[in-house]
Amino acid sequence: MYDYIIVGAGLFGSTFANIANKNEKKVLVIDRRNHIAGNVYTENMENINVHKYGAHIFHTDYKDVWDYVNSFVEFNRYTNSPIARIGNEIYNMPFNMNTFSKIWNDVFTPEDALRHINEEKKEMEGKEPRNLEEQAISLVGRTIYEKLVKGYTEKQWNRDCKELPAFIIKRLPVRLIYDNNYFNDRYQGIPIGGYTKLVEKMLDGIEVKLNTDFFDNVDYYKSIAKKIVYTGPIDEYFNYSLGKLDWRSLKFETKILDCENYQGNAVVNYTGHEVDYTRVIEHKHFENNVSDKTVITYEYPADYEEGMEKYYTINDEKNNNLALKYKELAKNEKNVLFGGRLAEYKYYDMDDVIKSAFDCIEGELNEK
Repeated sequence: MYDYIIVGAGLFGSTFANIANKNEKKVLVIDRRNHIAGNVYTENMENINVHKYGAHIFHTDYKDVWDYVNSFVEFNRYTNSPIARIGNEIYNMPFNMNTFSKIWNDVFTPEDALRHINEEKKEMEGKEPRNLEEQAISLVGRTIYEKLVKGYTEKQWNRDCKELPAFIIKRLPVRLIYDNNYFNDRYQGIPIGGYTKLVEKMLDGIEVKLNTDFFDNVDYYKSIAKKIVYTGPIDEYFNYSLGKLDWRSLKFETKILDCENYQGNAVVNYTGHEVDYTRVIEHKHFENNVSDKTVITYEYPADYEEGMEKYYTINDEKNNNLALKYKELAKNEKNVLFGGRLAEYKYYDMDDVIKSAFDCIEGELNEK
């Protein structure tokens, strides 16, 4: 008899399992994939740790989360500084003084940049943004929108920006400093040796079964566990009884190249429609892996189809309401805990996933 059977060996499940195990709970982790670590899984190719499900950069303001992950492996000091390319033009991201001085050749000071941005924002003065395009222009003006937001967003969602709701872009940070650090968080880095190494250490000493689908034998697993911790899609748990939640997915094309350095940066965003992919990832730059070859991945947004991975929630009214109905059903499930991105139909950063797992296991351990 297990105290907990944890469905899913991603960050939520592995954090819960690790802390439960430290508190002398008997734990089994199962995962339908053939590997641990969920979407943060890294695989070594040509002595390079390849992020198999897209770029993952760990960043957080939670000191307890940072101390926790660093207790398993050492993190490097990687700083996320993506490059944006449109046609044959290159810009720094996020929008900062390096970006503005390249877009406008008379920008040398923050005041110069604001003059351009505020002048262009006048187009939306006195108007309520009705769609994503108008919302973006009201925040940063037309030039930045058309060069760095429009094409990328339309590829991401496979819809014209005029057809996308304004709420998708609540803010577009404008930094009036010469700083290309994408995140504002105090702590940032990547585990040396890759994320798989991190999760391996988290699951050390815990029973793990891969290639194992919870839905092949639900009643059996429930019969041998006091509680189930479920981290899969919430609608699948309820056999899609209320309907299916919508997702956006991704397709990846990975190549090994016979050169040491292909693009000079880990992440280059392609913000125009001249190519179908949204970004190219060169994995060796995450950890400065030494290899005479390099591994690059083209990332293509895709409509979700059966069998694909579920990446991005679609937070429109229809899906948000459906997710709430499933969450109400989940409250009535005896001895089942739901957690993580898929089970909560919520986009989570990695630190928030771990923080959520902290809260969940803490509630369990404090239960009378």
